[in-house]
Amino acid sequence: MKKVPYRTCIGCQGKKLKRELLRIIRTPQGEVEIDITGKKSGRGTYLCYNIKCFQEAIKKRRIEKALNIELSPEIILELEEKIKEMSNKQIITH
Repeated sequence: MKKVPYRTCIGCQGKKLKRELLRIIRTPQGEVEIDITGKKSGRGTYLCYNIKCFQEAIKKRRIEKALNIELSPEIILELEEKIKEMSNKQIITH
């Protein structure tokens, strides 16, 4: 039997199936982006498709600590918009 990968949401600290979470990565070039495929190379961290989890992770600087990078306000806003957009799509598809 194949092992099912679980990951911890960096916002709410809840464990979920890897495919149920959103992956945020720091690429080898130092850029921060959302990894939709879950297979891009780079240092990654996971979040629920929930804006509250994102806001909690930002407030406690968990994303910065996990990715070992300082996030600019522009990147935070860009990520927040993408997560809001994706969370709306998740609600529709689930």
